[in-house]
Amino acid sequence: MERTAMPRATWGAPSDESPNGESRSERRKMLARTLAQGGVTGVHVISYESAQEVLTEKRRELVETLADEEVESLQGLADFVGRDKSQVSRDLGLLAEHGIIGFEKDGNKKRPYLQHDHIVVEPIL
Repeated sequence: MERTAMPRATWGAPSDESPNGESRSERRKMLARTLAQGGVTGVHVISYESAQEVLTEKRRELVETLADEEVESLQGLADFVGRDKSQVSRDLGLLAEHGIIGFEKDGNKKRPYLQHDHIVVEPIL
């Protein structure tokens, strides 16, 4: 059986535009809108490169814990996952920079929370 290569779009470097003139950022927004139209709401789409940098095993554990547990403070989250508060704070700061988590102030406490129900990594192709 002979295989023929399927034509595919090539966008080159991560900052390049698609053949339709859309930036990767615009395509991520379009993906989120399409998912929402299909009934999947609360979606945050991050780039493949950001996912590689940001979603390490320990940070994914923090995200999963925030999704599954009622965490009242940064210290409470650190205690729950058995890590030092300063390490957890640093990891949460990076997750916040990428729009994955947010913080709610409660007096002297900062309560981390997930900003979205779903985190989707931008398709590679």
